[in-house]
Order: sequence, then structure tokens, then C-alpha cells
Amino acid sequence: MDSASTVVIAVDGFSGSGKTTLAERIAAELSATIIHTDDFSAWNNPFDWWPRLLEQVLVPLSKNERAHYQRYDWDRQELAEWHAVDPGGLVVVEGVSSSRLKFRPYLSLSVWVDAPRAIRLERGIDRDGEGMRHAWLAWMAAEDEWAADEDARSFADLIVSGIH
Repeated sequence: MDSASTVVIAVDGFSGSGKTTLAERIAAELSATIIHTDDFSAWNNPFDWWPRLLEQVLVPLSKNERAHYQRYDWDRQELAEWHAVDPGGLVVVEGVSSSRLKFRPYLSLSVWVDAPRAIRLERGIDRDGEGMRHAWLAWMAAEDEWAADEDARSFADLIVSGIH
């Protein structure tokens, strides 16, 4: 691997499992850049955003080129500012479906963070408020559909507990 090569780790798992916490620990310990799939997805688009992350981030980094992606603003419900990611070093792609089949050729390692459904829902409601329960349940149903199609957990290089 030359000095400009980028190592990409996916930190995947269902919402509320502890992915962000793990990604932040990895970034702090190893000076990694974090890219959140939440910067691509939306309540009304939980899984079909992936071509943007592939084209704007993973493909350029795989060519040792600078990546540029536009963050999705969940509050304004529109694309917001652009971010740049230089090649080289460690990049953590964190979020639901970050180790999906289309991304696997670009990943050096895939980590799945596991936590029971009830705990994940509780964490989501704690973060977003009781008024978002319906949205969380709909999101979790979409996650279940995606998992039935892709089963990313079974392809993970490492499975860790999100219970801490």
C-alpha cells in the first residue's frame, strides 16, 4: 500500500446499536475521519441514497483522489454544505448499511455493532423524543427489510456488542 492509500472501515449495525460511539472511539484512537451515512440518508430515504456515497466518496478514495460529498440536512430536508475527504489514512464509514454489498469492494474491514431491538428503540426515543416513536418504528421496519435482503451482519469481519 502506498502512502496515499486509504483504509476504509465500515461500522454497521441497526439504528441505536452504538455505531456512532464506536466510530468516535476509533477516530479518537487512530486519527480517523468519520463519514456518517446519516449525511446521505433521510427519514423518507433510509436506504436508496447509497449511489451518492459510492460515487462521491468511496470511488474517489479508492483512486487516491480527494472525495467531496454534500451532507443531507435532516432539519431542512435538503442537501447542505460540501465536505472534502483527502485520500490516505483511515476513514470510518459509520451508519446503517455502511457495509452493504455495493460498498464491500472498497472496505478494508467491516464491523457490525449488535444491540437488542428494545434497547435500540429506547436510545432512539431518548435522543429524538417520544413524538418520533412512529418514525423510529417505520425506520426499524425498513432496516429489517434491508437486512433480509443483504444480511450484512453475516459478512462482518467483526461483531461487537453495542451494550456498554
